[in-house]
Formats: sequence, C-alpha cells, structure tokens
Amino acid sequence: QLQVAESGGGLVQPGGSLRLSCAASGFTSEDYYAIGWFRQAPGKEREGVSCISWSDGDGSTYYTDSVKGRFTISRDNAKNTVYLQMSSLKSEDTAVYYCAAMIGASYYYCSSSPDDYHYWGQGTQVTVSS
Repeated sequence: QLQVAESGGGLVQPGGSLRLSCAASGFTSEDYYAIGWFRQAPGKEREGVSCISWSDGDGSTYYTDSVKGRFTISRDNAKNTVYLQMSSLKSEDTAVYYCAAMIGASYYYCSSSPDDYHYWGQGTQVTVSS
C-alpha cells in the first residue's frame, strides 16, 4: 500500500526554521513519483507551496512566490524521503502542511496543483508565533 507521511512540524518563533520530512512507503524502484508540499490555513484554500520531480539533479522544482528564497525542497530517493527546509518563517506561514505523491510523472516534472496528486499524508501543524 502506497503511503506518505509528514513529520517535523511544531511551534517556532518568527524568523526561525523548521525542517519537514515526507516519508514514502510501499513504493517500488519502478515507481517514479513527484512530491508536492501543500498547506492550508484556517478559512483558506489549500495552497501549493513547493514540489520536486523524481530526478532532483536535472529535474524540476517549484516554489510559490511567497516562499522563494526562504524554503528549500530536496529529496533522498534511497531513503524515499523528501525534505522541506523552511527558514525565516513568518506568521503567515502558519498552516497545516501536507505532502502528497504524484505517480506516473516523468523524471523531470512536478505540479503545484493538488488535483494532480494521488496519495496524501495526514498533515503536520506548523505554527509561527512569538
């Protein structure tokens, strides 16, 4: 059974850092999948934050404008894990963060649309507050 699970959320002061992890399980070496990070704040729609294609070397990454220069996505395919390093956090980054896997993507493609993803984690809360 294919699954993804997030970890690493918590409470951090403005300007601080957190690293989220997305661990994938049940995938075989023939499953090429992209990973997306999304977030949802109370009363707001789910927003695409970042994504990374299967091939992170010559592959594709995406960042929404509000996190460019502050967030970095990376992956370790040997560990089936994707990381989202978040720095210079702001109160507006407060949300539940979800990771999701998109199966069947090409080596070099990922998507910022939640409709393109097939497997979702349960989410991890990130709260930025003093």
